Amino acid sequence: MAMVPKPGSPRSDGFLTSPSSSPAAAVTSPAASAASPSLSRYESQKRRDWNTFGQYLKNHRPPLSLSRCSGAHVLEFLRYLDQFGKTKVHTPMCPFFGHPNPPSPCPCPLRQAWGSLDALIGRLRAAFEENGGKPEANPFGARAVRLYLREIREMQSKARGISYEKKKRKKQPPPPQSQPQPQPRPPHPHSPSPATGAAT
Repeated sequence: MAMVPKPGSPRSDGFLTSPSSSPAAAVTSPAASAASPSLSRYESQKRRDWNTFGQYLKNHRPPLSLSRCSGAHVLEFLRYLDQFGKTKVHTPMCPFFGHPNPPSPCPCPLRQAWGSLDALIGRLRAAFEENGGKPEANPFGARAVRLYLREIREMQSKARGISYEKKKRKKQPPPPQSQPQPQPRPPHPHSPSPATGAAT
């Protein structure tokens, strides 16, 4: 499938912004910021990513509607973003393959880091459903996308000599529960009180 995206430049996080239609500009314009309440950093990033993906679909040849978007199109989008990556991924032929701190530069390509792609897909998956998409038809949750991310994680882990395994947090023991104090039993209604017994 031919892809003819408009020329763009990478943002600070490596993702595309188009000079003709910048998603960030559409979100952070004075009118929009005055009309909408301030968003959290996560919500702002999610909106920019969603606008960037929408622009990508418009630049698709032929243009692609969101309703016809599939997991295969999401994979095309992720591969397209690789050209704006900033993470050095060593090839198996590179002498620094598997070296976490190479002592000198090498001609290996720059790619999007697995962590960035994984977080991006998480935001787009949430944005899809927030914009009316059905969870069962969410292309960002497709099996092919999950397998691709897993493949990227394993490949970059070997190439860069680092581990992406999450560290398991040690479970803290529950705080000791205080033993309830035994309550004194009330006297039997038919038993004489000590004062009555002393008087007799």
